[in-house]
Amino acid sequence: MSKIDQFKEEINKGYTFKGDSIILGAAKLDDQVVPGTQIKIPLSTLNRHGLIAGATGTGKTKSLQGLAEAMSDASIPVLLMDIKGDLSGIAMPGEAKSFITERADAAGITYNPSGFPVELLTLSDQKGTRLRATVSEFGPILLSKILGLNDTQEGIVSVVFKYCDDNGLPLLDLKDFIKVLQYVGEDGKEEFESAYGKMSSASVGTIMRKVIELQHQGADVFFGETSFDVDDLMRIDNQGRGIISVLRVLDLMDRPKLFSTFMLSLLAELYAGLPEAGDEDRPKLVIFIDEAHLVFQEASKALLQQIETVVKLIRSKGVGIYFVTQNPQDVPASVLSQLGLKVQHALRAFTANDRKTIKEAANNYPETDFYKTEEVLTSMGIGEALVTCLNEKGIPTPLAVSYMLPPRSRMDVLTDSEIDQLVAQSKIAKKYNELVDRESAYEILNKKIDLVNEQEEAEKPAAKSGKAEKSTLDTILSSSVTRQIGRTAANIITRSLLGALGISSTSSRSKKKTSWF
Repeated sequence: MSKIDQFKEEINKGYTFKGDSIILGAAKLDDQVVPGTQIKIPLSTLNRHGLIAGATGTGKTKSLQGLAEAMSDASIPVLLMDIKGDLSGIAMPGEAKSFITERADAAGITYNPSGFPVELLTLSDQKGTRLRATVSEFGPILLSKILGLNDTQEGIVSVVFKYCDDNGLPLLDLKDFIKVLQYVGEDGKEEFESAYGKMSSASVGTIMRKVIELQHQGADVFFGETSFDVDDLMRIDNQGRGIISVLRVLDLMDRPKLFSTFMLSLLAELYAGLPEAGDEDRPKLVIFIDEAHLVFQEASKALLQQIETVVKLIRSKGVGIYFVTQNPQDVPASVLSQLGLKVQHALRAFTANDRKTIKEAANNYPETDFYKTEEVLTSMGIGEALVTCLNEKGIPTPLAVSYMLPPRSRMDVLTDSEIDQLVAQSKIAKKYNELVDRESAYEILNKKIDLVNEQEEAEKPAAKSGKAEKSTLDTILSSSVTRQIGRTAANIITRSLLGALGISSTSSRSKKKTSWF
């Protein structure tokens, strides 16, 4: 049997599944597409998470787009983190150009341009449905992890949340939390410490500075009402296709802490809110995180542990997470080990460190007799990728270079008018885009402080009425201005007398000073 026949047999055996699957592309060997081969992923293992990696310009974003389209067709809702702003075009049909149809033909598929059901989301004032969460929903533990607090400071935050719960103080946005910190550290310190114990002013000050730092990254636009219901991410349209929610976060590239805050809160809410799914034929939701290094870039050790824990556990809820990044090393090893699907586009070796990274990346893939993995990683063309996934038994499939299928939707951004039209057609935008600012801890504590101040002011005249009023002369004589005039006059007289005696005030002071020794 020839090498080509052996390869074809191994690929077809490794990528044939009992249940439904989606096609990624056709297998290649020795830089040639092998006819009659298809690289597939079983739907039942899509909740085992995945990685799409590769250098800039190698086609990883288009692989992401094609995967999202296939999942939507399979009735799987998808959430895309659009960091660079180049994924919104998935709502519109693509063009049947020759180089595009060639790829479809190689995999034995007819290319049919198509747009997909899209919901545009935003964390800021960009066009789209606003995503928000309250501080209370975030909770003390998660908030402490994001702020990078130590155990003592985390304990204070937990007690502050308990104080708010006990006293009916809703924590909706960051100004509520800041106001409570100010109150328990100043006006309400005695009341707070009598019931919940003493706390260090330095620790409270540190927490305050960390919250203000988060504010400076724009977190105020994220915290508040109306809170986003994660069920709205898991919708199916009237044609049975999964809704693709495109979260446009173009302005968060330089604010990684806010991006990490949102991602961790979303994953935590999904994990807490969804029931155990067990082994289902397809996931309930798949999340693609483009430019995934932003999630880990400024993450503390505690935050990384939290992400690792959620990634490990959330697949049992029927949620798959796919990290898209330039280098596999951008994802911590503890998270990388949880990823069942790996789509590795070409890497570039310009430095000794790059070569070391490529060697490490090659060691992450199954051994094969058909490729020298380290060499293939640097020689693949645009739109080609090394692929391995898990079969229905959880065993890795054979490593194969895949000639990736092109997206059927537009491989470009939407125009402003198209974005306006999508937002206008949204079934949930009206529900979330109206800002609600109901009475919360900030307003309640301000009223309480104002009431105490009014009572103190009312008591002052009563206290004064029991004392005899000073005469006008006494008032004048006791005033600070009069005392200052007296001191000035005494100094002038002293200097005049000393001058008449031929002694300067300076020399007099000097003599006095020398007499002290």
